[in-house]
Amino acid sequence: MSKDIVLVIGANGQLGSVLTKELQKIYGIDKVIASDVYSVPNFEGIFQLLDANDSVTIEEIVKQYSVTQIYHLAAILSAKGEEQPLRTWDLNMKMMLNVFEVARRNVIDKVFFPSSIAVFGNLAPLQNTPQSVFLNPATVYGISKASGENWAQYYFTNYGLDIRSIRYPGVIGYQSMPGGGTTDYAVDIYHSAVKKQPYRCFLSAATKLPMVFMEDATRATIELMQAPKENIKTRTAYNIAAMSFNPAEIFAEIKKVYPNFEVEFQPDFRQAIADKWPKSVDDSEARNDWSWTPRYDLQSMTAVMLEKLEEKYNTIKLK
Repeated sequence: MSKDIVLVIGANGQLGSVLTKELQKIYGIDKVIASDVYSVPNFEGIFQLLDANDSVTIEEIVKQYSVTQIYHLAAILSAKGEEQPLRTWDLNMKMMLNVFEVARRNVIDKVFFPSSIAVFGNLAPLQNTPQSVFLNPATVYGISKASGENWAQYYFTNYGLDIRSIRYPGVIGYQSMPGGGTTDYAVDIYHSAVKKQPYRCFLSAATKLPMVFMEDATRATIELMQAPKENIKTRTAYNIAAMSFNPAEIFAEIKKVYPNFEVEFQPDFRQAIADKWPKSVDDSEARNDWSWTPRYDLQSMTAVMLEKLEEKYNTIKLK
């Protein structure tokens, strides 16, 4: 039986809400402390209200529960971040450094810090973007993540703090709505299809971006955290790849099930962000170091997304 006690910061978010449940299955429902700035009804398990800007409260929770691992998922995402860039920088960096410092002072075994393909800019190859390449991100979210990667490496090199990270592509899941990212269309479009509503896409039909299904994203996170320490060669953040597609391709896949579904393409400010991001990434280091491999492609993911969302909306109708 594992003696690990896990703290998830940002447990109500798109990734956090799913990852928390997976961690509960592994460590036990009483060994995972979920936290966020707001509570949700009917949460199963231990929940603590927590603003990650408050390092004192983070430390109190760590000591109260004898936490051994921290998953720090709280952040303002790319599209939302561009609305208030200075606030986004301040919040993202302060929350992250609060977590790193608390972890350092309390000798936490492992910390997970999520990065993003937003760290890449126009100086990185857009096709098969390498693991190690010059980073010149175009958004404040990407700037904060690139800085975070360097801080993670610094804390490992100078303090021995075992921080691990993944550069997530767009994460697609049926469990919750996304939280203000540039790849949100790839979740929203499924909801519109199931609700039999036309969808207005904020990216052009040909904008190809790397994506990952939620089940693969959470599994990758857990597999990275469970890998032996000596296997982790990259101390900034690992590229992971699963699939790459554009809005026209996901639309065509959905139309196989919903032939009357309609999409209108009306790019907005998020188009300029997406144009600077990779179309595909090279994840060979993740595959070599901790045996990462995806299980879902566009076709298999679409089948699950539509099935689960149909169940969800049918349940709502019955209530």
